[in-house]
Amino acid sequence: MDNRFDKITDRKGTNSYKWDSADDKRVLPMWVADMDFPTAPAIVEALQKRVAHGIFGYTRVPDTYYRAVTEWFSRKHGLHINKDWIIYTSGVVPALSAIIKALAKSGEKVIVQTPVYNCFFSSIRNNGCETLYNNLIYADRTYHIDFDDLERKASDKDAKLLLLCNPHNPAGRVWTRDELKRIGEICIRNGVTVVADEIHCELVYPGNTYTPFASISDEFLAHSVTCVSPSKAFNIAGLQIANIISADANVRAKIDKAININEVCDVNPFGVVATESAYNEGEEWLSQLLIYLKSNYDFMLEYCESHLPQFPINVLEGTYLVWMDCSVLGFTSEELEHLLIEKASLWLNAGSMYGPSGEGFMRWNIACPRETLIDGLSRFKSFVDKNMR
Repeated sequence: MDNRFDKITDRKGTNSYKWDSADDKRVLPMWVADMDFPTAPAIVEALQKRVAHGIFGYTRVPDTYYRAVTEWFSRKHGLHINKDWIIYTSGVVPALSAIIKALAKSGEKVIVQTPVYNCFFSSIRNNGCETLYNNLIYADRTYHIDFDDLERKASDKDAKLLLLCNPHNPAGRVWTRDELKRIGEICIRNGVTVVADEIHCELVYPGNTYTPFASISDEFLAHSVTCVSPSKAFNIAGLQIANIISADANVRAKIDKAININEVCDVNPFGVVATESAYNEGEEWLSQLLIYLKSNYDFMLEYCESHLPQFPINVLEGTYLVWMDCSVLGFTSEELEHLLIEKASLWLNAGSMYGPSGEGFMRWNIACPRETLIDGLSRFKSFVDKNMR
């Protein structure tokens, strides 16, 4: 295992949203989904070279950028993208908001598979649309899709979009090809466009395979829009860059118009440079990262089974976000979030922020050095020992 990921990097005082948001500096943040590892050296070197130039004017996105994106997804994931299908923007959340604005009218409905990434809800709400909940089925420390309920929700005449999280945050699922086919067949049959948030697509562990929704068939490609970014896998979220992929020229034109209405049509030079470097030179670093993240999960699983047996964690197929059932404590998720900060100096995400079906759960971010993970688990165990009802 590559021990470079064991190094503790002090992020306090860097205006880190994750590390500098708590008033109490003793709080250990294991909430926001960014990593506590420096990004790939090749990315750092490319950025340093760009900074040395000293001029940071408005940025043109070059052909080399599109080539890096298309070649990576073709080689790594079997998703063959034409350059013209790509619309760049400042992040996946702005992308989702623009897509909803483009493809759904105010008052129409958007399906989400909860518990799911909290910004799905705000993107739907901010565009005047209504959320339809296709709650996932929780059993044996994992989640499955309720296809009968999905069929009912998709058949609603006002349902226009399904926001698909693939791999899924916070459930940790990497949807199988068969699961994705069933989703697509239901949505296409009912005239629902699939909007696939695939930002975690590189963070998949052995025994699981990420399948881009749009790669399954030409029909799936035509009835979907995909959002991707190197930000999660390479820890460059602050560089603000993402890509929307749509093969349909009419759909693309609507999205491009919405991108401009929302004023998220420009990106910065560092995001462009980092994306090219990540996809062209970052693969070896990424492979070592995945080994380390999997070892962190294995450590946490063993720790919880030994010391916290009443707090089962999800089977983690992808992402670095661990979903823990804390219902035995008897607190609401929001109460527990505040109590952990106050009494254990530990900040986790309340499960309820991912939809009502997330109540009773907490989300951990384990993309950190092992020493930090051990510290967080120890703080949690101390809290449990004092507060079990």
